[in-house]
Amino acid sequence: MVNMKIKVGKYNVMITNPDKILFPKAKIKKIELVEYFQKIAPIMLPHIKDRPITMNRYPNGITKPMFYQKEAPAFFPEYIAIQPVKRSTGATIEYAMATNQAAIVYLANYVCVLHVWLSRASKLNYPDRMIFDLDPSPGVSFATVKWAAKETKKIVESLGLPTFIMTTGSRGLHIMVPLKRNYLFDEVRAISQQIAQLLVEQYPDKLTLEIRKRKRGKRIFIDTLRNAWGATAVAPYAVRAKPGAPIAAPITWAEFAKLKTSQKYTIKNIFARLSRSGDPWKDVNKKACALTQARKKLEKLT
Repeated sequence: MVNMKIKVGKYNVMITNPDKILFPKAKIKKIELVEYFQKIAPIMLPHIKDRPITMNRYPNGITKPMFYQKEAPAFFPEYIAIQPVKRSTGATIEYAMATNQAAIVYLANYVCVLHVWLSRASKLNYPDRMIFDLDPSPGVSFATVKWAAKETKKIVESLGLPTFIMTTGSRGLHIMVPLKRNYLFDEVRAISQQIAQLLVEQYPDKLTLEIRKRKRGKRIFIDTLRNAWGATAVAPYAVRAKPGAPIAAPITWAEFAKLKTSQKYTIKNIFARLSRSGDPWKDVNKKACALTQARKKLEKLT
């Protein structure tokens, strides 16, 4: 099939090499990936809109070399928003942002796993998400990851904070707390680290804050580093570079109870799930919370 154009809203999005195989084992073509994003875009956009994007690129498929790309190329079309960010080195990076559905489809053609900032462009220094990324070492069962998620939920909610959960499409889980945009990244990261430290102190044989993988043993790394300025987390409904094209899928805690793998949902079956019960994170911003009481409770606990 030759290059083609897809109409997305008022824009025509060019799709190149639509027949290229990106997932060899499942024989999933680029056009299938693009069509998934075209269909998921209305649901995905509210979760990533106005957030700087880091692109984890697989231009020749998931079995070929990948690379990370922060800078938006000059050839990106006008419907891809650009957010300049000045780094500590003095250099300025021009990040791509999705402000419309066409941008999502275009980035699908660019073949990248989308990772987004935890803040939005209008208040870039103030995150509206706090994330606990539960990252299991090799050999740790998914049942143990689920146990860690329940323990994390328990302590976070004991501080008066709401929790939402998402499969990563890989091996772990993300627990997310929606925040009012009143706190700098350093403040949010400090609180997330305190919470993680309490968990590790309680279960040192199962949980760790050790960054170096070789020193983690068979434990789950509670990654709070994503709560730092400039750090990213995989976007809700992003497709992961794994066989079968699993996605990072927001789920309910009721669904979590029956979950057997973080790769349950794929580009093939997610729409059946969404047609039954919709997007579990649709109204997540209405639950945005302050951290004042949580801080006070943490001070007593620590």
